Amino acid sequence: MNSPVAEQALKRIERRRASKGPGPLAMFFKGFLRHPVMVGSIIPSSKKLIRHMLSRTDWDNTKLFVEYGPGVGTFCQEILDRMAPDATYIAIDLNPDFIDYLARTIVDPRFVPVLGSAADVRRIIADHGHDKADYILSGLPFSTLPAGLGPKIAAETHAALRKDGAFLVYQFSPKVRDFLAMSFDRIDHAFEPINIPPAQLYWAWKD
Repeated sequence: MNSPVAEQALKRIERRRASKGPGPLAMFFKGFLRHPVMVGSIIPSSKKLIRHMLSRTDWDNTKLFVEYGPGVGTFCQEILDRMAPDATYIAIDLNPDFIDYLARTIVDPRFVPVLGSAADVRRIIADHGHDKADYILSGLPFSTLPAGLGPKIAAETHAALRKDGAFLVYQFSPKVRDFLAMSFDRIDHAFEPINIPPAQLYWAWKD
């Protein structure tokens, strides 16, 4: 029987074999050039930011984790490594290049890449057999989204979460708190300096 370390190494080899075409940094840069309003940054998030953002997640009680704007999967493996074997991870992105890249490079039956909008989160999770999400993560740049879309995403996210679930948001502008406050009463905040650029982190809880 393979050891856990060997199994992880095998999965990485499988992901590399499955990947054809540009690497993740090239894909991310290409996505930023095509859709700067939706991608929001030219550089993927740092490991420090990822671990800080995920630090308040109760993984033992997570059956459905959703991410908006996964891009090239900067958070994906960190999330999958923490999730239970029977949990599901739905990643929603409007960029078909990113969705195709994730589908080719992430070999895990728990992972479901979906081409679609965060504003349709309730329909998307219902289409995949779920009622509520435990946690929803987003790096979408709320301050540059089209008018009205930020509040709609916040409201739909609140409706899609279970009680005591949380909306995890990392941004470069603190203005996102205004969008979150329209739908969430309890919002925790932190600052992560080890990232380019430094980021604001928010955990908006559904009480």
